[in-house]
Amino acid sequence: QQVSILLERLEQEDLPEALCLFDEGWHQGVVGLVASRVKDAVHRPVIAFAPESDGGDLLKGSARSVKGLHIRDVLALVDSRQPGLVNAFGGHAMAAGLAIDRGNLVEFEAALSEAVTLQLGGAVLTEEIRTDGELGAGDFTLDTALEIERFGPWGQRFPEPLFDGRFDVVDRRIVGGSHLKMIVKPLGGGPEIDAIAFNRLPENLPAAGPARFLYRLGINRFRGAESLQLLVEHIIL
Repeated sequence: QQVSILLERLEQEDLPEALCLFDEGWHQGVVGLVASRVKDAVHRPVIAFAPESDGGDLLKGSARSVKGLHIRDVLALVDSRQPGLVNAFGGHAMAAGLAIDRGNLVEFEAALSEAVTLQLGGAVLTEEIRTDGELGAGDFTLDTALEIERFGPWGQRFPEPLFDGRFDVVDRRIVGGSHLKMIVKPLGGGPEIDAIAFNRLPENLPAAGPARFLYRLGINRFRGAESLQLLVEHIIL
């Protein structure tokens, strides 16, 4: 819930090249999750900090980056340009951990943005999404979803198939405060299907009408029954 509120606030802001986030109430065990979720939403490198101890002067951070920006190299650049600003750091291209003094947070945030700008060298971070293409009308079945599930488990190096298609939105409503529940029908032909987009509330999605989705075939299991459900990851209008 806190992350959802944070994302709503960030949507209203002009975001820098890299984000530094800190909350006194965060625990070290959650900052990696916070950084990862915000990074996915804003497509920028994100470092989330939490106090090492209640009221302590040391902040522990977890960094997550995007394709095209090596986050450990960025931290190394900050360290070489301003020795002592970072107490310790380590990691790899996409994730890293670090520690800084609480009093250095504002200075570190500025140094991080400068280092990211230098590291990019004028390049622009763009989000690249690869899909497995469109499904035919006959593929929208529970059997297809079950077959995909049987090929799992899926992971970062073996991602679950992501499909691209245009649908007619027959009905939509908000559930759980931040999730978009829909009934859709493939424009190329096929049955009406339940669909859900978690934490996706596009303001300009029509109550009914065509939209393009990037989605996965999911299975809704409820009270012993199984049915096909689209898990919508991106809505493109």
